Amino acid sequence: MIRLFSFWRSLATYRVRVALNLKGLTPDDEIEVNLMKGAQRAAAYRAVNPMMALPALIDGEAPVLFESLAIIEYLDETRPDPPLLPKDARGRARVRGLAQIVACDCHPLIVPRVREYLEHELKIDEPARMEWCRHWHVQALAALELHLGSQETGRFCHGDQVTIADICLASQAAGARLFGADIAPFVNVARIVETCHRIDAFARAHPLRQPGAPAT
Repeated sequence: MIRLFSFWRSLATYRVRVALNLKGLTPDDEIEVNLMKGAQRAAAYRAVNPMMALPALIDGEAPVLFESLAIIEYLDETRPDPPLLPKDARGRARVRGLAQIVACDCHPLIVPRVREYLEHELKIDEPARMEWCRHWHVQALAALELHLGSQETGRFCHGDQVTIADICLASQAAGARLFGADIAPFVNVARIVETCHRIDAFARAHPLRQPGAPAT
């Protein structure tokens, strides 16, 4: 039994949903943790993930898993088909590096707890907070664009098979849309994201296709 703690707007949960879909897995129970209402700070969820962040995943009777990249690699190790990392060490390092630009360098700067701190503690208004988020999205997109100009890039971020890097790139594009950052100038990024969106596992996992998401 797989239990997934999620919220439609959570970009990190989007990444895990894509991985689950690629592996042919459907959570038996999906528990909403409404980030916009502060449900992540409730005692019940803090007992699941003391960091008060999404996603969290429970697989069977095992302890809770947390952090999207760790969850995805766990899924890849326990359900290895299709593989989400290259076979060679250098390829794995490149894929992980691309993924971490998104999940470790950019995303942590725009999550709810940061935006709330900017608002409540530093008294930064909404337009400035949105500009903050756009700035960090564009910084990451610019770096990714240069990396994706490499000959190691193929149809996807690394060669012609979907990897964790593509999952993270798709979440970066979704976040850019939420905060009004245009990915069109980043031609390598935009091409790969469009290719990913044609895959059902990505399309079904998109934040705007989840329960509770605003109509588009």
